[in-house]
Amino acid sequence: MKHIKVLILILLFSIGFTGVASAQSVETNILKLKSLNSCEDCNLSGAKLSGATLSGATLRGADLSGANLYGANLSEANLRGADLSGADLRKADLVEAYLKGANFKGADLSEANLYGANLSRAKLSGATLSGATLRGADLSDAYLFGAYLFGADLSGANLSGADLWGANLSEAKLSNANIKGAIFCKTTTPWGVDNSGC
Repeated sequence: MKHIKVLILILLFSIGFTGVASAQSVETNILKLKSLNSCEDCNLSGAKLSGATLSGATLRGADLSGANLYGANLSEANLRGADLSGADLRKADLVEAYLKGANFKGADLSEANLYGANLSRAKLSGATLSGATLRGADLSDAYLFGAYLFGADLSGANLSGADLWGANLSEAKLSNANIKGAIFCKTTTPWGVDNSGC
């Protein structure tokens, strides 16, 4: 019986240290990012970076899931393949950011500025992009299943091959947008529900 208690205590002790080490590594990585403007493949999960100036930062492959990036400046940043699932990116500046293959599942990008951003092959399922600026953005082959783009500005955006199944594009601006090969199925568009790709 004593052996079992000792094993349980060792297990709880190691779990506690793992949690502390994880929290410390996020804080260390925040300091690294702010010092070098770079933190590739690092753990920034849940990081508090609201209003941070990260223009031109290299965050390729970083884990920013659940991070608070409200109003952050990420213009021209490299976030290729980064995990931004569940992140708060409301009113963030992502002008001409490189977001190819990034995961934005469930992220909130309301009123974010993504002018000219490269979102090709990005995963935006369930993401909120209401009122976001996506003028001239590359969303080719992006996965927008169930995304909320109400009132988003997609003028001149490249949506070729994008999966818009169940997405809400009502009141979105789509003038001169390239929608060749885009999948419309149960998609709410300015011209009604489009099921042409079902």
